[in-house]
Amino acid sequence: MPSDAVLYQAAALCLTYPDDDFRARLPLLREAAPQLREFTDHAAVTPPQELAAHYVQVFDFKNRHSLYLSWWQDGDTRRRGMSLVRFKEVYREAGLEFTGEELPDFLPAVLEFAARTGDIGLLTEHRDGLEQLRSRLTAFGTPYASVLDAVCATLPTATGVRR
Repeated sequence: MPSDAVLYQAAALCLTYPDDDFRARLPLLREAAPQLREFTDHAAVTPPQELAAHYVQVFDFKNRHSLYLSWWQDGDTRRRGMSLVRFKEVYREAGLEFTGEELPDFLPAVLEFAARTGDIGLLTEHRDGLEQLRSRLTAFGTPYASVLDAVCATLPTATGVRR
């Protein structure tokens, strides 16, 4: 069974826009993270334009499926700015400088951070938001829900026990 770090890195790639690089990595993702096979198998047989359009439909039109973790906690309020600063501070404390094009609370960035450092604190801290996102993706009927299922299964619950 692959380590959680491998799963987090693979999940980060699955939750980014499905460009040509993503498609080239699909066989590796499938082998490295069998927990993501439901999604990777779907992505492998879905035409590229259709997969890209689905990603945009799921994640880009409304915050209902936001991949920005602070949005689940703070919404579009001033508090969100302080939350974003906190994400950057956590990265900096681990010796990493956040330089991505996305905001530092972008779920794929947080997953990559967890994969690189082994620090799941940000994921655990935002567990409620991850569960809400997982639930909404499931209700929406998108294969992306299985990616969140796999990630959430690695995190401690409120009592500290993994699912």
